[in-house]
Amino acid sequence: MNKPEALVILSPGFPGDTNDTTCIPPMQIFVRALKQHYPQLHIIVISFQYPFEASTYNWYGVEVIALAGKGKGQVFRLITWRRVWKSLKKIHNKYKLCGLLSFWIGECAFMGNRFAKKNGLPHYIWLLGQDAKAGNEYVNRIKPEGKSLIAISDFLANEFRINYDILPKHVIPSGIETALFNTAPGERDIDIIGVGSLIPLKQYNLFVNVIKNLITEFPEIKAVICGKGPEMHNLEKQIKRFKLENNVQLKGELPHPEVLASMQHSKILLHTSAYEGYSTVVSEALYAGCHVVSLVKGMDVRPAQHHVPDNAEHLPDIIKNLLNNPNLKHEPVLAYPIQTITAKVAALFGH
Repeated sequence: MNKPEALVILSPGFPGDTNDTTCIPPMQIFVRALKQHYPQLHIIVISFQYPFEASTYNWYGVEVIALAGKGKGQVFRLITWRRVWKSLKKIHNKYKLCGLLSFWIGECAFMGNRFAKKNGLPHYIWLLGQDAKAGNEYVNRIKPEGKSLIAISDFLANEFRINYDILPKHVIPSGIETALFNTAPGERDIDIIGVGSLIPLKQYNLFVNVIKNLITEFPEIKAVICGKGPEMHNLEKQIKRFKLENNVQLKGELPHPEVLASMQHSKILLHTSAYEGYSTVVSEALYAGCHVVSLVKGMDVRPAQHHVPDNAEHLPDIIKNLLNNPNLKHEPVLAYPIQTITAKVAALFGH
């Protein structure tokens, strides 16, 4: 009897249900689209840490095995790894595996690499951000070859080469699902939007400083920041200190569809992150009709609507020029459709 074919995806976290839109939106969009475009392929996600309750459930036709590691370290992590290994063995006995795909080069890639080598299976690791920085202990433990690595951007591929002397063979950015956007974007009543986790790396203090710099020329400027994180309190104090309460609104964490809708009401996405593999919010903002101003150039080739200054000091000047342009267009720019992204990844596994 022939076994049905399956692909296993290993991830630190995954949505607990179809309403959990804030859990790694780019990767859940990818998995959902992969299942839609390759319905004959059984996709199984093993989620190491989140959701925090162990269960097996169906998510848009994808089988999800949540092991609920809850981010605990030491002996608890070893227990989670044993559960991962046991799950992989059961899956391998039941299905003909076309391979394994790990998100980030971390514990998921470590376990995926061990199982793939033991069983002679293809295994690809998708570098998605800070895992390409120097000091990632899992790189030395895995010792990956370039042909098994997918970088989410040209920047990240080069970063990994510099830090580990290994050049990822594949560069595949995260894609966007155009069906998630409203067909009528509406009025552009938000001048500047920021989207992301409120952590020091994202430099939202710089975002607020830029608004402070713009306030003299644009006293009615309206900016919003969508996201949550440990920097929330510091940002609230900074906004109050600069008397920007009427200009900068902290929205907190919003469902992904609401974030996209806010982008479609915005003129500019300001992305102040000091380091970024390739932020999917850039692609989303471009398709939402925003101009994007960011410090990090993810891809070597980018649309004209994506502006990257030489340094942070030039951010206000770029934004002033955009806001003062009476002919500024807000046409959707589709840089990386999800259909193209899923096809590139599926091709690695023979589909």
